[in-house]
Amino acid sequence: MTFNPDSDISGHRTRRPGRTAAIAGGGVGILGILALLAGPLFGIDLSGLVGGGTQGGGAPESSGTVLECQTGQDANTQDDCRMAGAQVLLDDYWAQRVEGYTPPQLYVFEGQTSTQCGTASNSVGPFYCPPEQGVYIDPDFFQIMRQQFGASAGELAQLYIVGHEWGHHIQNITGVMTQYPNNGTGPGSNGVRTELQADCYAGAWLADAAELEDENGVEYLQTPTEAQLKDALNAALVVGDDQIQEMSGFSNPESFTHGSSANRQYWFASGYQDGLGTCDTFDASVGIDLVS
Repeated sequence: MTFNPDSDISGHRTRRPGRTAAIAGGGVGILGILALLAGPLFGIDLSGLVGGGTQGGGAPESSGTVLECQTGQDANTQDDCRMAGAQVLLDDYWAQRVEGYTPPQLYVFEGQTSTQCGTASNSVGPFYCPPEQGVYIDPDFFQIMRQQFGASAGELAQLYIVGHEWGHHIQNITGVMTQYPNNGTGPGSNGVRTELQADCYAGAWLADAAELEDENGVEYLQTPTEAQLKDALNAALVVGDDQIQEMSGFSNPESFTHGSSANRQYWFASGYQDGLGTCDTFDASVGIDLVS
């Protein structure tokens, strides 16, 4: 999906934190990335399982700059501005659907930066930090998806990932995270249901995103093509627990924290096709293992 070049994406508050040094030793290898991806990509820190990660939290980097992104053309040509453009659409969408909506802060960084949830890096992947209500993304992560996981990681896939993180913010401010706290792992755990609901939220948002207009009546986005939708589904595939475990050489559904590839694709497609009304993954009458 590409932005309409003349659409206005200004007025955002996306920040680029001050750049910090890379992790000593050049970061983590493929197995380290797999373990990290199984967690912080969508909000659960497992960096202690691998060497080379940085533990502990802290305040977000106070230094940095506000991104200057003005038009859809900027979003089409610059990864960080694509994230900023997604922020505009996400805030517009959720402000119409959540009473008293308060937006998260989007941090687009490069390399590594400190957060209250630990160190954000492109090896860890994008994540949402509830104490700060902040979304952290290093666009270089999409290149890692291509190189290490064989994902296409095109524009719509990138927007899906941002939309998923926004879904966690919605869960935070609407009380879902409090109502359904962590109760362990496994296909039917609250953690997996939380992740699948965020996938569904991302699908519902993307289905309506092409109809959102700027203040001048210009649609922000072009209608997604079939190929772009397949690209988003491919991103859901490669971040499934079973896919990640297979790449790591083991299989244990009872350790799932995010859901199988098939389930992640199913719930993204459910939101895209049928809207937010289908996204109650905590409903006891809804079988989380509708697909396998």
